[in-house]
Amino acid sequence: MDLADLQSVKSFANKFINEIGELHILFNNAGIMINNQVIKTKDNLEIQFQVNHLAPLLLTLLLLDTIKKSVSAELPGKIAFTSSGTQRYGKIDFDNLNLEKDITTFLLQPGIIQTNLGHMNSGLSNFLQNLFVKMYEIPAEQGAINVLYPVLSPENKETGKYYHEGLEKEPNEIVEVMKRLWNVSEQILKIMK
Repeated sequence: MDLADLQSVKSFANKFINEIGELHILFNNAGIMINNQVIKTKDNLEIQFQVNHLAPLLLTLLLLDTIKKSVSAELPGKIAFTSSGTQRYGKIDFDNLNLEKDITTFLLQPGIIQTNLGHMNSGLSNFLQNLFVKMYEIPAEQGAINVLYPVLSPENKETGKYYHEGLEKEPNEIVEVMKRLWNVSEQILKIMK
């Protein structure tokens, strides 16, 4: 599945629904970071906005009915979105650009892990990013635990919680911003049911 291509996301979701047909836990764990340039996808959307947010949201919305049909008291539905610690500093310019039925949503920041997140950067920006990561990184295995623990722990039943490195934290005044971003994103994706 190519998150920079919304048709690819739709094709994947349709194939999953038709071939698998059951889903209890969905981890949306993908991202890209680009500095000092604007790159458009084939959908004519800014690539970070599409890959980091719109495509995972589209996938979630397309698979939501499958998740709802799969849930039970013993095996509730869970949806998780990974995040970045930089969300504390982020602002969304909305001029430039509610999941229910026993489904719990999470916002997860696994920690700083050496990945190919900034693979499209070059030069000084890439060097500084790699230097920062080297100074603060945690092992990939710990990052995986930090993502899995909040979702798989039976104690975590409350929806909409934010977890930083596996621990519940207060997010960056994000609740109202998330609601607005969700609504704007649904309009962009033109999800009609």
